[in-house]
Amino acid sequence: MWPASQYSHSNQHAQNAAKANEHQNQQNLKTLGMTSAISMAGPKPIDIEKTNELKDALVPFGVFESEQEMHHRMEVLGSLHRLVRQWIRDESLRKNMPPSVADTVGGNIYTFGSYRLGVHHRGADIDALCVAPRHIDRSDYFASFYELLKTQPQVKDLRAVEDAFVPVIKMNFDGIEIDLLFARLALKEIPDSFDLRDDILLKNLDQKCVRSLNGCRVTDEILRLVPNINNFRLTLRAIKLWAKRHGIYSNTLGYLGGVSWAMLVARTCQLYPNALPATLLHKFFLVFSQWKWPQPVLLKQPDSVNLGFPVWDPRVNVSDRFHLMPIITPAYPQQNSTFNVSASTRTVIMEEFRLGLDITDEIMLGKCGWERLFEAPHFFSRYKHFIVLLASSACAQDQLQWCGLIESKIRHLITTLERNPHITIAHVNPECYNSVPLNTNNGQPLALPPGIAVSSENVNEINKNEEGEVIANVCSMWFIGLVFDKTNVNVDLTYDISSFTKAVHYQAENTNMLREGMTIEARHVRRKQLHQFLSPSLVIKKERTQSGAKRKHDGPPTSAPNTHTTAPVKKTKRLSESSTDEVSILSYNEDSNSSNMVEVNIQNGNANHSQDTDRNKPADKQMAKPEHTPSTSSTIACT
Repeated sequence: MWPASQYSHSNQHAQNAAKANEHQNQQNLKTLGMTSAISMAGPKPIDIEKTNELKDALVPFGVFESEQEMHHRMEVLGSLHRLVRQWIRDESLRKNMPPSVADTVGGNIYTFGSYRLGVHHRGADIDALCVAPRHIDRSDYFASFYELLKTQPQVKDLRAVEDAFVPVIKMNFDGIEIDLLFARLALKEIPDSFDLRDDILLKNLDQKCVRSLNGCRVTDEILRLVPNINNFRLTLRAIKLWAKRHGIYSNTLGYLGGVSWAMLVARTCQLYPNALPATLLHKFFLVFSQWKWPQPVLLKQPDSVNLGFPVWDPRVNVSDRFHLMPIITPAYPQQNSTFNVSASTRTVIMEEFRLGLDITDEIMLGKCGWERLFEAPHFFSRYKHFIVLLASSACAQDQLQWCGLIESKIRHLITTLERNPHITIAHVNPECYNSVPLNTNNGQPLALPPGIAVSSENVNEINKNEEGEVIANVCSMWFIGLVFDKTNVNVDLTYDISSFTKAVHYQAENTNMLREGMTIEARHVRRKQLHQFLSPSLVIKKERTQSGAKRKHDGPPTSAPNTHTTAPVKKTKRLSESSTDEVSILSYNEDSNSSNMVEVNIQNGNANHSQDTDRNKPADKQMAKPEHTPSTSSTIACT
């Protein structure tokens, strides 16, 4: 045994070393990220209590998987990994590679996104990357590997999106939705344990491979840059649930996607490195409700790697100066993950940040519980005027691809509508609603052949009418809420709508996606007419409000804060609804006696420029104007 004096000396040395390490860790935390931390304070008893309450509040929403579900995901990934290995070996042999070499070239499946971050929920999809050696081409992936997947009994809903910005194969593999990307490295073989974070791997790769690799590289870098992974994960689970419930989780439609939310939460963790998830959630809303956009969010100083790939840099790239809400990925080549954000979607997001701060203020004061934060607002009570996009196909398989294409183009329609000086908000609801196809003339369900009804059994069947024309069997709908400016002018949206539908058809034809029975149309409807498209429970649902977190029923405030000088966004006024809903009347808070009319003609054909003959009539006379049924030609009248 050691002498007591020597033991005492050794113990003192260990304590000093521990203190030195703790001090060093504190120093590291202070400089984690682009700036020093806002607060290094540790948790208080109330923070621990609120965090436990947060965990309990998340459970009913299915954000945590069971052990059995997690095991099933691992089995699915294992099966997919073996399938990739088999395909790479077979493809190597087909290219005259000796069997002894083909057995060693390898190939791997890497996960990224929510699954890799450890924040996926029940039923969530898995983002994955297939990494292959240099003799396997992307064309092989979308040809022979796609054909191999077709033969697998576990694979359903298989579809390839080869012309996407990041090409992908989508599938349902044994009940798990998987988005599988492809990257070909400039290596002879891919070892089993291989780190993709090395920047040199990107040398001599094409842009599509670099983009595909970026998901894995960014995810791993985010995990490396947060001070406490467990606190980060619980906070991110809560934020993702909140964003989805509040309709602002969709990169495709111009809101924020999963990686953007992850980076915002990671930045919050850097600013409050010792805080627990309950505090981090509150600080998240505090920080980003006041963020001076378009000041970018950065998790670290951008790497000075010079491999020739374009990086986000507004000093060099003029187009980067127009990004409204830049959140920059931490791995080279750095990109803005929110380039799809528009003026309207940023305004909606910022309003949700402010409401989130109000609610979490009350939660931290004990005035309400966490369930209040996750209450879904009622989109359809906010607006009186909507554009509804209807996409129909002959069968469900066609509809998958058709809806994917249309959804990818909706943000362009939003941008076009925003350019109209009389539209102050074009708020798209990310939720896609399904229904029986609607007749373009009167909004009634299409008449199917006798004895045929739409069901899960026949949605993949193609039905025809007596003339032999294909009948649409499935229909999907998106809704865009509109707010108009107080302007004495006619607004014609014919060109905007027709340009959008033409762009969709042009893209479908160029990619050989267009099938008989595929249609798209846009209609104007008033809120009182929504029951013709949606169930009454969705239309008449009333939104709960509380003092301190009360939401107007007329949509978000239509002024976009902190607008970049090179990307002007219209400042607009908040609207409030009148007490009557007999006609589409909106009254301005600051001038309730105004009787200016805005007439908007939405058509797929020629414009129908109606005259504003009632502009000088009393309000009660204007209210007597007859309602229009939804059609391809209708008028929006705002007073």
